[in-house]
Amino acid sequence: MASTEQCHAAEAVDIFAGKWNGDILFHLFTGGTKRFNELRALVPGITQKILTGLLRELEEQDIVKRVVYPQVPPKVEYSVTDYGRTLEPVIVAMHLWGERHKEHMRQKKVEEASSVHGAHEAGGRS
Repeated sequence: MASTEQCHAAEAVDIFAGKWNGDILFHLFTGGTKRFNELRALVPGITQKILTGLLRELEEQDIVKRVVYPQVPPKVEYSVTDYGRTLEPVIVAMHLWGERHKEHMRQKKVEEASSVHGAHEAGGRS
């Protein structure tokens, strides 16, 4: 009998889909509450429009909280919600895995380059 239950990992992955959500969440987890321009400076290459849209999506998902202070000029701060904090172990694990993966791929390139170089030297000695 086939199960009709779907893998819910896809829902979790959707939160991190895209180029910048992981960076945004990482900086909010590690650096605490941030203003919009602080986040923008921490995420190189992101446009104002993209950051605004992503923060709204994260807010709709109840992962990020937006607080607007009634002052001139307006002050808006972003932080992780209590519910969003449940993602912290996932973010940390993904960050650590990403570091290891980057090092693994760097080492793999070194080994491949060494292997190709060794093959060329062996072939040239015939």
